[in-house]
Amino acid sequence: MSRLVRVCPVGMPQHIIQRGNNHHACFVDHLDFTTYTNWLKEYSVQFSVEIHAWVFMTNHVHLLCTPQQENGISNMMQALGRQYVRYFNNKYQRTGTLWEGRFKSCLIEADSYLLQVYRYIELNPVRAKMVDFPEQYHWSSFQINALGKLSDLCKPHPLYLLLGDNVRERQFAYQELFQQPLTEQLIDDIRCNLNSNLAIGSEPFKEVVEALTGRKLHHEKIGRPKVGSDQT
Repeated sequence: MSRLVRVCPVGMPQHIIQRGNNHHACFVDHLDFTTYTNWLKEYSVQFSVEIHAWVFMTNHVHLLCTPQQENGISNMMQALGRQYVRYFNNKYQRTGTLWEGRFKSCLIEADSYLLQVYRYIELNPVRAKMVDFPEQYHWSSFQINALGKLSDLCKPHPLYLLLGDNVRERQFAYQELFQQPLTEQLIDDIRCNLNSNLAIGSEPFKEVVEALTGRKLHHEKIGRPKVGSDQT
C-alpha cells in the first residue's frame, strides 16, 4: 500500500512529533541536543519553515511550525532526520534506524487551538515529571516565549504577537496562559489528532481543509452499530 501524501498547506500551522524507535533514546548528552538544534535551524531556513515552539525530550521531539513553501515540513524533517541519524549512529557505534517510522503531524486551526498547542508542547517535561515548572527544562522554547531568552530558531506566530503591544506585555500574557492547567480532554484531543495525522479545530475548519486537500482529516462519525457487532 502506498503512503498517503502529507497534507501541508502553506501558511497553516502544524504540530509535529517524531519518536525514537521503540521508545529508545535519540538524545544522550548535551552535544546531541545542540547538534539537533543546529541542524533544525539550518533546515528550517533552507525549506522556509517557521518554528514557533518546541521541546526535545530524551526519546522524542515536538515542534509547532508553519511552512512557507510547498512540502517545506516534509523536506525539513527528512533532511534533518537523515543528517541526525548519521551523526548519532557514528557517535554511538550503532547501525539501523533511529526514528519510529515517519513523523506524525496535525494541522491546527490557529484561532482556536494554536496557543493551546504551544502550552501542550512546552508543558511536556512537566507532565513527564522531569521538572516542576516549564522554565526549568532547558531544551524547550518556554524560556524564549515566556522569559525573553534570545533565539535565532524561534519565529513568533502572529497570534503570539497579538498577546501584547510590546515584548514584555507578550511575555507576561504568555506566562499567564500557563497558570491554568490543560484539561485532560484537550490533552486527549491533541494526542489523538496528532497520532492519527488529522487536524484539530472546528468542524467547519476541517471541512474547508478537506475540500482544499481532498483528504479526510477528522475521525469518522460512528454510525448506528450493526446488530451483534462489537465496538472497540
